[in-house]
Order: sequence, then structure tokens, then C-alpha cells
Amino acid sequence: MSPSLEHTFDVLIVGAGHAGTEAAVAAARLGADVGLVTSSLETIGQMSCNPAIGGVAKGTVVREVDALGGIMGRATDLATLQFRMLNRSKGPAVWAPRAQCDRGLYRRAVRTLLEAQPRLQTIQGTVARLLLSDDGGQVLGLETLEGRRFGARCVVITTGTFLRGRIHIGTTTAFAGGRAGDAPATHLAEQLEARGLGVARFKTGTPPRIDGRTVDYTRLERQESELAACRS
Repeated sequence: MSPSLEHTFDVLIVGAGHAGTEAAVAAARLGADVGLVTSSLETIGQMSCNPAIGGVAKGTVVREVDALGGIMGRATDLATLQFRMLNRSKGPAVWAPRAQCDRGLYRRAVRTLLEAQPRLQTIQGTVARLLLSDDGGQVLGLETLEGRRFGARCVVITTGTFLRGRIHIGTTTAFAGGRAGDAPATHLAEQLEARGLGVARFKTGTPPRIDGRTVDYTRLERQESELAACRS
């Protein structure tokens, strides 16, 4: 190990959202020494603005992840607030389980499952650049904005919406950002682009928020959870 490197891993994962946490657990379960690098340990497993696991398409993915030994389903079990089977008015072929989760409980559940995994180490830091061989043909590790350097035989990038992310509010306001309140990963994006890789943004949409104090809940129909029925 080079003296300039703090540690050398078999696999380094950049980003600790849904994809990053699953990749880290999968690699560790296969016996690899894994480092999971995230800008904030407190936001490991952070859910989007819609805290739902399941649905017609995503539900299939969750079942596949679960069958392969992933943690998304297990974290959902620990954080579920409400469970329903969608599309019951249609045929069984399109029925889809959906769990609404507590975002805080889900985040803590994912972190707990990660920390219980042998050979997996979480690292707080924002990745500034990849460390490359002299000829640029091999990735040797990464360096964070804080100056920490880690070596690796393999680096997996799962940055999601953070890679040179941009937030638009309405039609006139736009600024660099990851999730609301988080900084984008601009340095890594610039390095990848300089190496000839295409860097683009996948647009997501966040609906307007409604002040709960302005809603007359007595005029709404209560939608009960089916969780108790599913456990019986």
C-alpha cells in the first residue's frame, strides 16, 4: 500500500443511496473488503421526497433485490408506516404491494444493516477525483475534498442525482445542488467529462408541498393500512 493512501480496499463505492448501499452489501457478502464513501453518514439510505417502496414497477425490482440478498426489503420491514396492495380493482396480474415508510426510520435501518455487515466500512467525505495510473488507463482509488486518499482494485460510482446536479424552482430560479440542502458532486463530474465520458442529468420532479394546517381532514376518506392483514 502506498504511504500516501489511508487504506486500500478491494472495492470502493461512491454514494450511499439505494444503489450504493446494495452494491456495498453485495460486494462485502462476496468476501471483498469494501469502503462506502458518502458526503454525510447521516444521510446514508436517504429516501426521495416520495417515501414509498413498491408499486407496479419498483415492486418487481424490490423483490429481485430481496431475492439476491439485498437490504431494501429488510429496511422497509423496519420502517413501514402503511402497507397496501395497489390495483385491486383490476386483475391479479397488475396487483402491486406498496409500503409507505418513515424516512428517518428507513435511513437508520439501512445504516444499521450496513454496520452489521462484516468487511464493510463507511467513510464520510465528498469525492473530489479518481486516482488514475500514469497512463490514465486504470482507476487506482479516489481522493476526497478533505484530502483523504484511498486505494482500490475497483471503484463503483453510484452518485445518483448528485453528479453535477442542478435544482430548478419554477421557471426562473436554478442553482447547483444535490438533494435539497446538499451540495452537488461537481469535481468528480468534471474529471469524468475531461476523460471523455458523457455527463448528463436525469430530471426528477418534486410536487409542491401543501401546508397541513390548510387541509380539512374531516372531508377526506381514511385509507387504512393492510399491514395487519398481511402479517396474519
